[in-house]
Amino acid sequence: MLDFPRWKQLLYWLIAAVAIAAALPSLTSVAGVAWPSFLPAPRVNLGLDLAGGSDLLLEANPDQVGVQRLEGMEESVRTKLKLGAIRTGDISNQNGSLSFMVDDPRQVDAVRDAILPLTNGAGSTGKRDWDINVVDTSRFVLTPTKEGIDQAIANAMDTATEVVRKRIDSLGTREPTIIRQGANRIVVQVPGLKDPTALKALLGQTAKLEFKLVDAAALPSDIAQGITPPGDEIVPFAPNASGAVAPAIAVKRLGGIKGDQLTNAQGGFDSRNGEPDVSITFNSEGGAKFAKLTSENVNHPFAIILDGKVLSAPNINEPILGGTAQISGSFSADSASRLAISLRSGALPVDLKVVEERTVGPDLGADSIHKGVIAMIVGTTLVLVLIAFSYGRFGLYADAALIINVLMILGVMAIINTTLTLPGIAGFVLTIGAAVDANVLINERIREERRRGRKPFQAVEIGYTEASRTIFDANITHIIAATLMFAFGSGPIKGFAVVLMIGIITSVFTAVYITRMWVALWLRKARPATINI
Repeated sequence: MLDFPRWKQLLYWLIAAVAIAAALPSLTSVAGVAWPSFLPAPRVNLGLDLAGGSDLLLEANPDQVGVQRLEGMEESVRTKLKLGAIRTGDISNQNGSLSFMVDDPRQVDAVRDAILPLTNGAGSTGKRDWDINVVDTSRFVLTPTKEGIDQAIANAMDTATEVVRKRIDSLGTREPTIIRQGANRIVVQVPGLKDPTALKALLGQTAKLEFKLVDAAALPSDIAQGITPPGDEIVPFAPNASGAVAPAIAVKRLGGIKGDQLTNAQGGFDSRNGEPDVSITFNSEGGAKFAKLTSENVNHPFAIILDGKVLSAPNINEPILGGTAQISGSFSADSASRLAISLRSGALPVDLKVVEERTVGPDLGADSIHKGVIAMIVGTTLVLVLIAFSYGRFGLYADAALIINVLMILGVMAIINTTLTLPGIAGFVLTIGAAVDANVLINERIREERRRGRKPFQAVEIGYTEASRTIFDANITHIIAATLMFAFGSGPIKGFAVVLMIGIITSVFTAVYITRMWVALWLRKARPATINI
């Protein structure tokens, strides 16, 4: 057990050196020393409670998902039946279900075969996301199932979480924490962000972009009374720069183009009047649809709708074939830039509203760091002195291993891009105690073997062998506890668990393997007749 070949020594030193080197950028940053730009610079990120920043709790309305699914299914059914040359009555949307009458009862089976592929399995529940029923021999009723709705809400929230992450990353903020909470909430924590106003404006914008044909046949007097021809919907205008709002217009509810086929969006200025606008680019499929829409409706107006409000309703003077378009409206340079970010990152599938907001000042975080560092320095110094006084040479080995352990924890955290929080500092201090415990167990067992009359080599070998079993057993229970905290905890609890797990692994490595190597090399070189422990 005390035989350490050269390859094993090099391996242990290499592991320690890599971790320590990864800790140096973080240490130089704290000390205010510039790190060379040509070298890799992994750093430990500070959490919200240490660096200050903003904490937002966003909530979605799950009912929107059901409405969107009904609209999507209605358009898909119309397309399928049109392709199959199947004549039906109007598709009605009532009480959360779609229903329509087939003109020829002999085509009922053909209709079922056409619309059945539009339904899917609801996860692993074994059920479909839509129920298809035929009543009165020829009326179809399509009803979304509970399992399908639950899955759709979960998918929408997953998508919303990713969209929020893309938008925040586009702002250039560092290491945001974005996690799901419950069925319809998202927690957003952005360290270092002092003013969340721009962030809230960005996250509060659904960025649902649509291009729909204007129904010029709808009378303004009817629109004012909320009356529209079948298949139309009334959409209000967004306020202009002076705050005035144009009268609402009627647009075709189905058959337009959605903005989910954009590949790029950039804020800029209109070359004709110098006003801010947003240039958008479609993918090949979206560009083809846009070209088809504009080609078939030359000299007809179409509405550019963002989040349920009309930005503009220009006339289609000629087909737009390049797959690009400009969105103009009452934009400032900042609002055009934010809209471009929102469009590039994708539309939110549901509206998100801020239900809770918390801002942590950087002064509080700096005070937490200061007190935490003082506690670590004082506690570590006292431990180092006590260990050295208690165990002599073996205590010095334990002290050196403890210092390496601290640096390795920082290095591993930097390598895996971990965020350090205030509970993480507590986990940091706790692992120092765990590392000391391991050395105490080893040294006390060596003492015990010496009292039994064993020679130095035998006492050290048996001491490390027997104590290591206890150390591994104890730390396995710590790993299990930390794993459970990480799996079921959130936010600061996870931060504590991550630091604890890293610290347990590095403390076992330094206390058991590194110190054993040093002691073995000393024993083989000095061949002492007795040891002072």
